[in-house]
Amino acid sequence: MADVEEVEVVVAHQERATLRIGAVFLKIDSDQRRTDVEVEAMTMAPIPTPEVLWRKPPVLALAALPGAALGRLGEPSTASPGAWAAAGAAVRMLHDAPLPPWAGRSVDEIASSLDAECEWLLANDALPTDLVTHNRRVAETVLRPWTPVFMHGDLQVAHVFLDGDAITGVVDWSEAGPGDALYDLASLTLGHPEHLSDVIAGYGTDVDLDVIRAWWSLRSLTAIRWLVEHGFDPSSPGCEIDVLRAQL
Repeated sequence: MADVEEVEVVVAHQERATLRIGAVFLKIDSDQRRTDVEVEAMTMAPIPTPEVLWRKPPVLALAALPGAALGRLGEPSTASPGAWAAAGAAVRMLHDAPLPPWAGRSVDEIASSLDAECEWLLANDALPTDLVTHNRRVAETVLRPWTPVFMHGDLQVAHVFLDGDAITGVVDWSEAGPGDALYDLASLTLGHPEHLSDVIAGYGTDVDLDVIRAWWSLRSLTAIRWLVEHGFDPSSPGCEIDVLRAQL
């Protein structure tokens, strides 16, 4: 058998895993509906995305993107203000595109998730009561009508790649669908509030900062149980629990 390049485990948990072998990413997902969404969303998106090399369920092979990630949650970003603004401009281009044909999450579904996760946090003494109560109150600001846009749905800072100040692509589209534009902007700046003004400058329109802050609270509150159960640590410096504390 011919030698292969070193296999790098990018992320792995019970639901899915991503491996890198040279210039190829192999995504293995237990739920092929997520992969269906990812492939179709990348086809529809008006911004750069990874090239689909092949798909043999449960594996999706994608070409690596040039450049480096805009940043990482819990780490200071070394990207320039221009790079953050370029990310904001790319998000605006996505949001101006035609909506995907599948349904997104409703306000009622989001409210139900917030209720369930806050109950779990309190029942399991995962966080102080005042921290949960305050952030839940902040988070409820997002529970209002919005005009849906083509939303990436998991626009973490690590999912946006740049070469200098130029966007080379956006990865991980399995949560894409119609949704609230401000959720994407909040996801991109979660843990990096100092770059929110740069992102908004690139986005090119006024946004409701209270709603973005509310999405920071909601995303953090609703992520903690999943992170703990899948072997991640939301209490790491700069991560979800620190985001919640910063909201006090």
